[in-house]
Amino acid sequence: MTNLWDKYLSSDEEKINNLITNYKYFLNHGKTERECISQVIKKAEEQGFKSLDYYITNKIKIESGSKIYVENMHKAIALFVIGKDDIEMGMNILGVHIDSPRIDLKATPLYEKENLAYFNTHYYGGIKKYQWVTLPLAMHGVIVKKDGTMINLNIGENLAEPLFCITDLLPHLAQKQLQKEGNNIIEGENLDILIGSKPVKNSKDCNLVKENILKILQEKYNIEEEDFISSEIEFVPAGEARDCGLDKSLVMGYGQDDRVCAYTSIEAFFNVENPPKTISCILVDKEEIGSVGASSMKSKFYLDAIDEICSLMNKPLPITTSRILKNSKMLSSDVNAAYDPLYANVMDKATASYLNKGVVFCKYTGSQGKSNSNDANAEFLAHIRKIMDDAKISYQVSELGKVDIGGGGTIAYILANENVEVIDCGIAILNMHAPWEITSKIDIYEVYKCYLTFLKNA
Repeated sequence: MTNLWDKYLSSDEEKINNLITNYKYFLNHGKTERECISQVIKKAEEQGFKSLDYYITNKIKIESGSKIYVENMHKAIALFVIGKDDIEMGMNILGVHIDSPRIDLKATPLYEKENLAYFNTHYYGGIKKYQWVTLPLAMHGVIVKKDGTMINLNIGENLAEPLFCITDLLPHLAQKQLQKEGNNIIEGENLDILIGSKPVKNSKDCNLVKENILKILQEKYNIEEEDFISSEIEFVPAGEARDCGLDKSLVMGYGQDDRVCAYTSIEAFFNVENPPKTISCILVDKEEIGSVGASSMKSKFYLDAIDEICSLMNKPLPITTSRILKNSKMLSSDVNAAYDPLYANVMDKATASYLNKGVVFCKYTGSQGKSNSNDANAEFLAHIRKIMDDAKISYQVSELGKVDIGGGGTIAYILANENVEVIDCGIAILNMHAPWEITSKIDIYEVYKCYLTFLKNA
């Protein structure tokens, strides 16, 4: 396979650069699920989308051309544009997750130890714990008080704001630490975040640094210690996504798994006008921990949304919903591990995915005998091949690592269980699940075109 940059002319660079500029904005302002959903809703409403509740409340009939979104718990969303064809002929669906590995707070996080104040944490998703120490971290999330007041937090992204950090042992004293296996170099209980060292004055409390932190939280943010019980606070790498490499051909940033597919899916979705078939885009939470919970793909919110849409189209249930899904096609938009020449021993070069080679299709994921995977039908893969070849989309077919070494999971199997034809489709990524991940700009542009082609022609 040739390098994909050879496919494009210098006249294409403006389109590529515009897409990447907007993508980096999406990353920088969408470091949590809630922040991603807020951006998507804002853009959807600017383009004339109305919430499903709006249609229901005002008893508006849904018909061809209707633009609908369904928000779920501020952390997931489903969007629909009703096509010219009968919806029973199926939908073209893009499905993607917007959660990423990070450091979460425990329910009662604040404590003091030896005149230092810390937040007690529990990491989220599959991480190498040692990668998260000594990094500048930012605090994102929400606190909901008992009266329902929501306090939005975003501390550490602005240069005038403080940063946070997980400390590590100096190499001079780390001989025993460095003899441990990689997974145990840093224990999960030691991923606590340093938040202060200055004591409050004129107090008889024995935890003077903690008391000072509580004073700051109260005065600046109206937060009491017990309010952390009803919070969703995420600590993520501080700083913006940036161009990577002297040639600026790459993007380095936090959360690109899987927000690179989220952004390109949404951009493609919003750029389809008057589709023949109904199109849909789903952004969901909790994939990194097994797609469990009310805001995940396993939640019934998506199927319920289809039911309600059918009701507002005077379609009989439940037969119609089942028929719609049976006739639907979906790309499970998720990244794959890029071949890294420095770690070539874990890859099968013939089935690896590469940077600058375009879109990655993964027929099956799972591990150790394809366990817990969706294995796409050959007929569907042939159909996808024809669509991509006709549109001159560059693609590769890959697995995630060698047999018995690699493997992973996506949301593909969940709608496959509802009888939808599904295949995983994304781009290759370096440093997957690390605080800073790397993607290729040209791959990002190609996968955007892939999603646009699929929505129009599948």
